[in-house]
Formats: sequence, structure tokens, C-alpha cells
Amino acid sequence: MTVPLLDLQAQYQPLRQPLLDALTRVADSQRFIGGPEVDAFEREVAAVVDVRHAIGVSSGTDALLAALMALDIGPGDEVVTSTFSFFATAGCIARVGARPVFVDIDPDSFNIDVVAAARACTAKTKALLPVHLFGQSADMSAVLALADEFHLKVIEDAAQAIGATDHGGHAGAIGHLGCFSFFPSKNLGGFGDGGLVTTNDDRLAHKVRLLRNHGMEPKYFHKLVGGNFRLDAIQAAVLRVKLPHLARWTEGRRANAARYRQMFHDAGLTGTVQLPSERPDRYHIYNQFVVRVPDRDGLKGHLDAAGVGTEIYYPVPFHQQECFAGLGYRPGDFPHAEKAAAEVLALPIYPELTVDQQQYVVDQIAAYYRPRT
Repeated sequence: MTVPLLDLQAQYQPLRQPLLDALTRVADSQRFIGGPEVDAFEREVAAVVDVRHAIGVSSGTDALLAALMALDIGPGDEVVTSTFSFFATAGCIARVGARPVFVDIDPDSFNIDVVAAARACTAKTKALLPVHLFGQSADMSAVLALADEFHLKVIEDAAQAIGATDHGGHAGAIGHLGCFSFFPSKNLGGFGDGGLVTTNDDRLAHKVRLLRNHGMEPKYFHKLVGGNFRLDAIQAAVLRVKLPHLARWTEGRRANAARYRQMFHDAGLTGTVQLPSERPDRYHIYNQFVVRVPDRDGLKGHLDAAGVGTEIYYPVPFHQQECFAGLGYRPGDFPHAEKAAAEVLALPIYPELTVDQQQYVVDQIAAYYRPRT
């Protein structure tokens, strides 16, 4: 049996005709930048995320960049964030000239350790950038309390967390700004790159809309220096077709996660394989199903040979990346993140995954560890 990490064809085929119709609609309109498709998608996704403003942008990375620019974060400023995430989280802080200040993770959720974040705040700290990693919200109550204490702005990196909630509040709608990605592998994925900035602040929304279009208002008159961060109409049209299915797909992922838990228990592997935590006050959307295992690289090689797709998210924390060597961090500074980087492995979790495929994944993991116990 072959079990891919993600099967985009399984999602595409049932929606093939509506998706092609959407592409044709955009082609026939010859309106590729902005326009009614983008406007409609922004309204529709704002309702899903329960936020006043949703501004389509060109990628999740550009969403982070635009959010930082909207808050005038730049040289001399510090932004506190987790050392364990996709590179864009830290890269965008550096790109605006600010200093990324890294802190360790909570070892159970993989999200930012807010107590450590409090210790990292200084007079130069301007913002907190929590990441809702793998689809589970960070502890936003604690993040907001810390932000209030130090008078900081909060940018949520919700790239992997559309639909996730914390105490009923939607990821991306809790802080001052939220940032989403529509990379094809996300729970809501486009036909290429795309992203979204969300906010309940009218002033920030207006500024992000300016920033995504070179700070221009009206045409050829530039109030500030922005960039070309626009979401194109083709991506908006594709996302509009997919958006009504998002809740069902998310429930499919959650059902698969629950089934994995039972299968690992039945296989006697819960003492060997550490399964993802799911906090009772948070709605986990399982963009990834990330386990922690001994001899991770050996298991990955075994699963590769058995036809099971896996991925390591993420093998090198930010503080150990070559490009951040000048920040002065050393190995051992953030032990929970470093340990996670050596142990994590993402298993297939997409909603179309079958019971037989899941059982095969668990059986292959059991076959690897049982001779060693």
C-alpha cells in the first residue's frame, strides 16, 4: 500500500468541474488583479474567521510582512516569537529590520511558552508573534495578558490554523492582526500561493490594504511605501469554491486524528509514540498530525521504504539557523524546541485518508518498534 503525506488529487477530483468553472469565469472576465472575486472571497472568509476585515494577499509570508509593516515595526524594535516554526515567522521580522527574539516552546503543544516570552520582553519589544502551530491555537489568553502588561501589539501567525479556536475565539481574530496562508497543502489551499491578513481594527485594515498595493491611494499617488502583496483573482475564485467545504474537511481531519489515537492505543504504541496534545478549551484543526518518536530518522526511513509519506516539521529551530548566527544564540538555549526538532514526524492526516490507509501507517510503525522492545 502507498499512503502519501497529502493527496491533493483526492480533494480536487470531486470539485474538478466547479473549480474549472471558476477558472473559466475569471478568464472570461479578464479581471485578474483585485475585482469582484477577491472582494467576494474577502467577505466570505471574514465570516468564517469571525473577523471584521479580511484582506487577501499574495502569500502567508507576505501576510506576516504586511502585518509587521502596518504596525511600523522596524530597526531598533524587537519582536518576541517561538524558535520552532516555519521560517517565514522569523524571516519576516528580520526583513523589516527588527530583531527576532526567540523563546522556547511548550513541549506538549509545540506553541510558544508564554512564561518564557515574558522573560524575553525588554523596553525594545514592540510585538508578540505567537504561532498556532500544526493547527492548534497558542494560549491566547496568556498572550493577550502579557501584551497588556507590556503594552505590546499581537500578530497571530495562523498560517496553519484557519478554523482553529481558543475558548471560542477564532485564531487570527484574537490579536491585533492575524496572518493566514493558502499554500496548496493547507486545510484551505489554493492553486498556488495566497494569503490573508485579518483584523478588527478599521485603521489597521485600511493600512494593510494600502501596503499590499504599493501604498497607493488613489492610483499613482503613494501615501507610504508598501509592496506588491495582492491576492490574484484566480486564487480567490479557487478558494471561494473550496471555502464552503472547509468545515467538513476539518471534521474529517479531526476524525482521522481520533482514529489514530485509538489505533495507536490498540497497537500498544502509546508508550513509544507521543501523540499530539489536544487541549479541551481549543479546537484543533490538524493541519498536521505530528508525533514524537525515538529514533525518528530511522522510523522515517522505514516508512519511506514502506510507501508511507512523512515530513519533519521542523528539523532546525530558528536559533540554530545559519542566517541567525549573529543573534548570539547557542545550542542548548531552548532545549524543548531542540528536542522536538530531533523527535517530530508528521503522519498523513488529510480528510480523504481511509481507515485501511491509517491502519497501514500504524502497522508499519508498530513493525519498526516491536523488534526493539
